[in-house]
Amino acid sequence: MSYLQHFNLSEQPFRLTPDPDFIYWSKQHARAKAYMESTIWLADGFVVITGEIGSGKTTLLQSFLSEVDENVVYAVVSQTQLTPTQFLQAVLTEFGFKPFNMRKVELLDMLNMFLIEQYSNGKKVVLIVDEAQNLSRKVLEEIRMISGIETHKEKVLRIILTGQPELRDKLDAPSLKQLVQRVRLRFHLEALDRRETEEYIKHRLAVGGHEEDDLFTDGCFDIIYRFSGGVPRLINTLCDTALLCAFADEKASVNETDILAAVDELNWKEHVSDTGLYEKLQQVEKRLPASGSVTQIALRTNGEILAEYAFPVGRVIVGRSPDNEIYVKSKFVSRHHAQLVSDANGCIIEDLNSTNGLFLGAKQIKKYHLRDGDVISMGVHELVYRDLRLLQPDTESPVEDQITDSKETGGPDSAVNEQ
Repeated sequence: MSYLQHFNLSEQPFRLTPDPDFIYWSKQHARAKAYMESTIWLADGFVVITGEIGSGKTTLLQSFLSEVDENVVYAVVSQTQLTPTQFLQAVLTEFGFKPFNMRKVELLDMLNMFLIEQYSNGKKVVLIVDEAQNLSRKVLEEIRMISGIETHKEKVLRIILTGQPELRDKLDAPSLKQLVQRVRLRFHLEALDRRETEEYIKHRLAVGGHEEDDLFTDGCFDIIYRFSGGVPRLINTLCDTALLCAFADEKASVNETDILAAVDELNWKEHVSDTGLYEKLQQVEKRLPASGSVTQIALRTNGEILAEYAFPVGRVIVGRSPDNEIYVKSKFVSRHHAQLVSDANGCIIEDLNSTNGLFLGAKQIKKYHLRDGDVISMGVHELVYRDLRLLQPDTESPVEDQITDSKETGGPDSAVNEQ
């Protein structure tokens, strides 16, 4: 007897192979798909979707492609370590051509003629580039060029780029400013939170054929979230291994002991996953600054400081979801409202398509290089920034001492350096 029969399952619920039938529509996955779909009805649709490894990007793509209309012609390029000429050949190959032994100018002419022909026939053409973080800047520039192919009325090529977080950093390079100006929508898929992790597991079990809501005991979900960090691929790996452990012991359901046995089998360490998310959550909950901290943020509401945070070089998220490093429980704050990216040059804050936006004084900002003492508003809440590298050991003082008239002026230098 297989474990499928043992647990009354019709198919394996936690396999790693992407399967659109099993996709769990978290709020952010639904939003990412809506952005993809927008490329169909927007003539100049150019969308960038990023996410951590295992966040469900490929499954999302497959779900999107399984539902496109007959009047949509698409190509998917997944091999991205290519020269500009090889990339054009790969695109044309996906569209059904044999474009080898041709010069670049001939490839561009062939693609241009194909796009115009499809437009004349009432077809919409979508180019999807997966693993786009591996594209060279020259190829990204080529993508910018072909995105501009148009008739006298509108552009004729829709483009979706998907990739790991490195793609965002690459697109933010000054040399790709013209490409980014063409991008209509950008979205980053985060890991699932604790509630979504439980819903995700139960959803996949139901799709896999288990009709009752009792296969995993309630105590399992906290442990699964702790060790997986909410990353779908890691959740699948852990749950599948736990099912095998319970099956080997001839149990009718999976409990906490089975989850921990699976963790031991996988040789995973507590508080550490491939994302490091749980470790960050523990750090924030204890309000302990990480070693080598360079950025300090005070969360203030109505003039009162509610919490202070210190972070090393890296990226942190601000929002009302508990999985964020800076957790703001407020109706004025979006689930993932903004991100702070600290590096050797300082700290940048970026709006993550929030509902109420970010403001420096009266000026709304999308992306801004913070200066020591800046106060960023989110509804009724404020983030006060300190650059810890500017502090001398004998002059270090609490964040409260640094908050003066910057509340009204937007910082010691009120000029907005929005990028």
